[in-house]
Amino acid sequence: MANILDGKLVAAGIRQKLKGQVEAYQKEHQRRPGLEVVLVGDDPASHVYVRNKERACAGAGIVSETIKLAAESTTEAVIDVVDRANRNASVHGILVQMPLPPQIDTQAVLSTISPDKDVDGLTSENLGRLAQGKPGLFPCTPRGVIAILDYYGISLVGRRALVVGRSLLVGKPLSLLMLAQDATVTIAHSRSRDLDQLVAEADIVVAAVGRPQMIRGEWIKDGAVVIDVGINRTPDGLVGDVAYQEAVARAKWITPVPGGVGPMTIAMLLDNTWQAFQRQERS
Repeated sequence: MANILDGKLVAAGIRQKLKGQVEAYQKEHQRRPGLEVVLVGDDPASHVYVRNKERACAGAGIVSETIKLAAESTTEAVIDVVDRANRNASVHGILVQMPLPPQIDTQAVLSTISPDKDVDGLTSENLGRLAQGKPGLFPCTPRGVIAILDYYGISLVGRRALVVGRSLLVGKPLSLLMLAQDATVTIAHSRSRDLDQLVAEADIVVAAVGRPQMIRGEWIKDGAVVIDVGINRTPDGLVGDVAYQEAVARAKWITPVPGGVGPMTIAMLLDNTWQAFQRQERS
């Protein structure tokens, strides 16, 4: 049976460390980080995510404010809110909750965010810095995956890593982070041919494709590391992109769903906000 990669445990340690850092800075300088979240519309899942982020910020001592806009808001209205946050010295991180309603130009909104306050790591500048191996603010979920591997001492050097998923949120940036740690990385997706063979060759499999239990346990190489980023709601409850009960019989390490990568995403958001705050304090 596979060993569990406990994202809750790792995230709790990161959040506790951040709380101490924020409290110490506040005591010495009377300043602390501020995060502004822009929430457009009434998507229930988005509201749940934002509430979780607010609670996490409060627990870490980060000032958090959520700007709520109507579902029928225009691109210009959202950009205006982001512009104000860019100019607000007490806001150190800006997060626009995805997905945005269909009438809004998502890329135009993201392009408005100051790269120095882009705690989701989705601006062209930060993604470019990631590709170039330069310091920057990088997407939270990929950073969370790397943090889990680091915590459990799982080296990427020379390992064959397969990332199933090619989104800008997870697949592409995670591939770059893994390359930076000397993994041999393959990117696959839902239309890849012979996906079972690609999985069978991988030492580390990351599933981030958004399809319930798409990666079958019988495909996984004995002793592989399996990171399941997927969170899919089904009649039987939440499941990942990996057939978990099948996979635990073959993998050496595996993340559960829930309780694996999910908690790490919010922990990395807090860490990105702290990093952004520190850089702005120094400038």
